Amino acid sequence: MKKFLIAVSLIAALAATNAVCGGNREGGAKFDASRNISVTAREDGSGTKTAFMEIIGLKGKADPANVIIQTGTAGVLAEVKSNPAAIAYESLGYVTSDVKMLKIDGVDATVANIKSGTYKISRPLSVLYKQASLNNAVNNAFFTFLKSSDAQKIISDGGYVSVVDGAAAYTINGSLSGSIDVSGSTSLQPLMIELAAAFEKLQPNVKINVSGGGSGTGYKNADEGVSAFGMISEEFGQEKAPSCTYYTVCKDGIAVITNNANPLENITMAQLKTVYDVDAGSGAIAKWDALIK
Repeated sequence: MKKFLIAVSLIAALAATNAVCGGNREGGAKFDASRNISVTAREDGSGTKTAFMEIIGLKGKADPANVIIQTGTAGVLAEVKSNPAAIAYESLGYVTSDVKMLKIDGVDATVANIKSGTYKISRPLSVLYKQASLNNAVNNAFFTFLKSSDAQKIISDGGYVSVVDGAAAYTINGSLSGSIDVSGSTSLQPLMIELAAAFEKLQPNVKINVSGGGSGTGYKNADEGVSAFGMISEEFGQEKAPSCTYYTVCKDGIAVITNNANPLENITMAQLKTVYDVDAGSGAIAKWDALIK
């Protein structure tokens, strides 16, 4: 009897939750297209932001008025999940079913479309390093691992686009020991943590410390020798790290996302630029009904 009463209570609680959240679920309240668009962006210094703004033709532009700034991937996804009027952008590899990915000019954000070049909003995820740092056996071994077939499988399984064809398997060095510091882009960080963990299993006497901070941190720490490898999620800018070179670990798409309650399925590059353009003025797209016909 006690179990039955608990089950009834749980069903009632779920029903109440669904009633409260009905506006964000299929079959809930109708989406209000007359609402202002809640333009959401990443923080300054984010490689995702730098790449996105450059790709849509707004390189160096400030954010539009009333923009919602979220720091890191988790913050962006939480904002869009909870805000029916939100639009945002985030690394394809970390977008979940809690939000909706829009087509861009009719093209889905998929690995195949990024590799073929038909999906236009994509960028490289890279590591920076000083060439001389590869004289260190531990650094060199990890760099070799990043280009191995072992790493390419992890990259592909994670939804990213491998850039290495015909990669060889990593060869274990039984005498290897030491530690490596890797820091920078929060877009590359989760994948790098997976790659580091796989490398540590092959080389149990090596410890890899992976930390975030954004692409700006990746440039700074690699250039100043604070980290053996800096992570960035944008096209490499030599002027930002004069002493470094780079290696592209993989490619990643940047998905444009909305709340699941939003009926919009497609947005053009031109429309997207207008939504995010601080100088759009009277031509700005401010409300959802300008996009939802």
